[in-house]
Amino acid sequence: MEKETKGLIGQLGKLSAIGIQMVVSTFVGLGIGLYLDDKFETSPWLTIFFLIMGIAAGFKNIFSAIKKIDH
Repeated sequence: MEKETKGLIGQLGKLSAIGIQMVVSTFVGLGIGLYLDDKFETSPWLTIFFLIMGIAAGFKNIFSAIKKIDH
């Protein structure tokens, strides 16, 4: 494979990993919130809180990955 093609495939792999990280962190936060709301009967407060925390973690992962790609 040419050097350009390998670089392009590597970049595409990194970009797809960013999207996967965003989705996974959001669903992990949602899952934790749903579990804790069910356990402590605080619906929907912990679900909302952990969903927001999961989304924030996803954005943090995106920014960290973009910094690694740029350098």
